[in-house]
Amino acid sequence: MSHFSEIPAMEAQVLTVLGSTGSIGQSTLDVVARHPDHFTVFALTANSSVDKLFEQCQQCQPRYAVVGNADAAAQLHKLLSTVSCQTEVLYGLESLQEVASHQQVDTVMAAIVGAAGLLPTMAAVSAGKKVLLANKESLVMAGQLFMDAVSSSGAQLLPIDSEHNAIFQCLPHHQGRTSASTIDGVRKILLTCSGGPFRQWKNDDIRAATPDQACRHPNWSMGRKISVDSASLMNKGLEFIEAKWLFDVSPQTIEVVIHPQSIIHSMVEYTDGSVLAQLGNPDMRTPIAYGLAYPNRIESGVSSLDIVAAAPLDFESPDYARFPALKLAIDAAAAGIGAATALNAVNEVAVSAFLDGWISFGKMIDTLDAVMNTANWSVPFDIESVIALDSEMRRIAAQAVEAVC
Repeated sequence: MSHFSEIPAMEAQVLTVLGSTGSIGQSTLDVVARHPDHFTVFALTANSSVDKLFEQCQQCQPRYAVVGNADAAAQLHKLLSTVSCQTEVLYGLESLQEVASHQQVDTVMAAIVGAAGLLPTMAAVSAGKKVLLANKESLVMAGQLFMDAVSSSGAQLLPIDSEHNAIFQCLPHHQGRTSASTIDGVRKILLTCSGGPFRQWKNDDIRAATPDQACRHPNWSMGRKISVDSASLMNKGLEFIEAKWLFDVSPQTIEVVIHPQSIIHSMVEYTDGSVLAQLGNPDMRTPIAYGLAYPNRIESGVSSLDIVAAAPLDFESPDYARFPALKLAIDAAAAGIGAATALNAVNEVAVSAFLDGWISFGKMIDTLDAVMNTANWSVPFDIESVIALDSEMRRIAAQAVEAVC
């Protein structure tokens, strides 16, 4: 007789993938394709990657495909008319929100990069969906507003960032949200960080780094924006803010630990001295499969971890002098939702300018530091004021970038 609790049989799910052509979206569809009896794709969305979305529509046969504008929609419609595919093409923010909240949808993978993902993700949350959160900016910008919407709608929120997924797995929980602050015995959340491509670089070399160097992550295959954030350690800073809201803890409860191998994805320390860790190969299909199947487990396509070959596992503290963006984010986590919204907006503008060749990596960090230390921002009280603050901080950041070009 088994002493393990029975896990309910896995029900079939109807899925919308927001940001299907990005790295998380593609990995999601890879997992879904391995389990055709368990998942049906209702909608796929992309901003402007029409050719890739066309391929995905042929493979998944979704009911809807949503793109960013009318021109992209016309291009996709023309391509789909040449093949046997009944997918209807839509475009714009309103359509994104519709496919995220549609009554036929059970699960939404929220994988749009940046602030653009906030409103579609909120639409899914407000509709009470099972939301697989890979768009960390939604929580960074909206914070308590986002978590209040989760509570009031009855949505199920499951973190997909590998670190937050690991923390979730290391905390005792049942269906729904897990709050570390309400669990007796949790002392600390240890948020791991690879250190990125510049972990051992000198400060002058970091400041002179090119976009290609910044996007050359040693462990993970990601889009260019998140790769730059990983190079500056801003990505870990945004994840720090995300962890604060996801697990309802103070910033003092969270500690960033550099772990170059990316084998331990994060840890939870308990007051009795126990430290629970989640380990695995650095492949996003593992947390994606966990979120899709929760509370069950399904095959993800990820190879088994060879713990002997992976050894040794190293750890170190972050160097704020070489990576000041991380400290700025930690300070924003303590300052509150207005600071976090401002930080995200300024960072997105500065990263875009760096990737477009307008400013150096060093000037990107200088811009972030200068704006965050001089600008005043309000405290948003609803999603509309979050959007307004985001827009205003982008304007200020664009002026700051222009001044250093």
